[in-house]
Amino acid sequence: MADLAKSFDLSGRTAIVTGGAGLLGTQFSNTLGSAGASVLVADVSLARAQEVADQIADKGGKALAVEVDVTKPESMTEMVSVAVDKFGSADVLVNSAALDPKFESDMRGQHSNAFEDYPLEKWQASLFVNLTGAFLATQAVVRQMVQQDAGVVVNICSTYGLAGPDQRLYQREGQPPEYKPVDYSVTKAGILGFTRYLAAYYGERNIRVNALSPGGVYNQHDEEFSKAYSARAILGRMANIDEMNGAMLFLCSDASSYMTGSNLIVDGGWTAW
Repeated sequence: MADLAKSFDLSGRTAIVTGGAGLLGTQFSNTLGSAGASVLVADVSLARAQEVADQIADKGGKALAVEVDVTKPESMTEMVSVAVDKFGSADVLVNSAALDPKFESDMRGQHSNAFEDYPLEKWQASLFVNLTGAFLATQAVVRQMVQQDAGVVVNICSTYGLAGPDQRLYQREGQPPEYKPVDYSVTKAGILGFTRYLAAYYGERNIRVNALSPGGVYNQHDEEFSKAYSARAILGRMANIDEMNGAMLFLCSDASSYMTGSNLIVDGGWTAW
């Protein structure tokens, strides 16, 4: 029987995390670094990526920050080149870069975002980052994985890619209506299809591809939202920010060696009823 603890060890492997300085991306980058991986923290903000790389280094890990644009093929090619040049390989890719229109700064204050009025440019931006970005990042990284005859890809999905958003959560009495926009759900559902396609395509190349679907993660949400969301989860609360880390490490490590094409749902029971 294989050593269970050793199966979670990522020593000697290189992990690339796009959106590596985001809310969950920061958690993922630190988790993989703590497990022994050399981490390329890839983010649109070099300053934030450097902060995360420094966090990993402060704990004795290896990390490098790079500024990337997941919508540009040349940026993704350069990202992989940096990983291979600095760390010698590209063994794990976590596609965490994404736009969440409800919370992006350029969307704040937009109260009238009903589907029938939703701006085409916002829809296109999300498709470009959330889907095309994952396509370009994966395309660049798997070229190296094919050469290595091994690799792991983890795509970040969402419960909103599995079930329609409960729009009642976003309404406030006496205030203009707000909605979780359509593009987030559609792109996250697309990520799941992308995951299954890649898993089948690379099944004989020793490249495993899985998805992780987080539920709602508490991030200073107001009490009304948090209470309403928690009532819909079987565990009766939102996730803590670090509660996706174990699932991420599992998917990236040999502990999940017989998993591909799967979607690991960590949502406190949100989608179970």
